[in-house]
Amino acid sequence: MLGILNIDKPQGLTSHDVVNHVRRKLGTRRVGHAGTLDPLATGALVVAVGPATRFLQYLPLEPKIYEFTVLFGIETASQDSEGEIVAEKPLPPDLETSILEYMPRFTGEIEQVPPMFSAVKKDGRPLYHLARQGIEVEREPRTVYLDEFSLLDVQGAVAKFRCVCSGGTYVRTLAHDLGQIIGCGGHVRELRRTAVGRFKVEDSIGVEEISQDQLVPLADALQPMPMISLSRELTGDVWNGQRVGVRPVPEQKFVALQDPEGRVISVAEVVVGGFLQPACVIPQEAFHAEL
Repeated sequence: MLGILNIDKPQGLTSHDVVNHVRRKLGTRRVGHAGTLDPLATGALVVAVGPATRFLQYLPLEPKIYEFTVLFGIETASQDSEGEIVAEKPLPPDLETSILEYMPRFTGEIEQVPPMFSAVKKDGRPLYHLARQGIEVEREPRTVYLDEFSLLDVQGAVAKFRCVCSGGTYVRTLAHDLGQIIGCGGHVRELRRTAVGRFKVEDSIGVEEISQDQLVPLADALQPMPMISLSRELTGDVWNGQRVGVRPVPEQKFVALQDPEGRVISVAEVVVGGFLQPACVIPQEAFHAEL
């Protein structure tokens, strides 16, 4: 059993909760996810099953697209509505005008300091473990990229936004930093991830729909990565970890290799000399187990 699931994560579950749900439903321990969603958040969560977990790093998982609402005037410890209120400040006379004035500062390449309530590790310990003990430590800023940051609506102290961003972007921190520069503070009240690369939430399934029949084959999930069909002889070479040669030589850095049955068995790197060096291989036994 192997493949990819695009799951619409419900509010209240952690990404790991969803992984455990998949494990129970499909009866396998080998399950992993790409891109953590906070318990407050909902939306597209890409989950790999079986040997497909090896291929998560090669899936088209960017950009990430979010729609979220921010309550201005109130700051919380976690930068979202699940955290303790730490400050309340008056709103500017015209909140919408202030938002539109400062939003351009948050497009393109920006730096973010990861929130204390995050899975980022400090000396081997997740920051949220320290945060729950009331400990705050210095964090190194990280560079992220926002292709788009747009204001959708403003009603009183609540504004709705959409952002298109790189992986590793903390939407909670984006809302917090915008609130700080406006001067009134703010926190995320609702957050929904509508896309992870080519995986759209409108194509996702609910946790109650998880089944083996819903698994997306790697040949589909890896698109638009080029696919190269191998002969039976070259397929055997790949399973033995050997580099193989094909003509014409692909222009891309990575390509997917398919056996004569059309199953993806490897992602290979195009190396000097035009050879394809397997970077990730599904063991032959994995396909035997399906028979």
